[in-house]
Amino acid sequence: MSEDGSQVADLQVGMRLNHVPVEPSGPTAPAPPTGPTAPGNPKGPMGPFVPGGSGDFASTPAQKKAAANTIETELEPNTKKAAVHADTDTGTAQKGFDGWETAAGLKKVADTWDQQVKNLMGRLAAEKTSLRGASGLFASNDTGIGNQFLATNSKLNGL
Repeated sequence: MSEDGSQVADLQVGMRLNHVPVEPSGPTAPAPPTGPTAPGNPKGPMGPFVPGGSGDFASTPAQKKAAANTIETELEPNTKKAAVHADTDTGTAQKGFDGWETAAGLKKVADTWDQQVKNLMGRLAAEKTSLRGASGLFASNDTGIGNQFLATNSKLNGL
């Protein structure tokens, strides 16, 4: 295959891997749903600043700890296991197509997959660390602000 053909094939693979369906647009396209029926938001708008929202976006330290533990005990090990499984199967397929353009394509896909897994593992680790540190940060902020108020001379001090 020529160099130009290889670039076109790479572009086509990238387009398929990153494919996102395109919604019709223009005057005849249906209006996108809003509010409770919006795609990806089955419960509708939520949050403290949304009319009819929950009024609370907080989570307890126990909930943060549980989420961090889920990342550590389920998401991280299962992601590693899936990555190893995919690498093994892709490596086997790549050997089966040795000498064919398909082998080169499988290698490129495997390299892309490995980079995406590395990025995902980094994000999971960062989220886990953030969840575990969030409660301490809130307590430190509260204590720091309280100390700032105490450091100022006010008639309210000592009440």
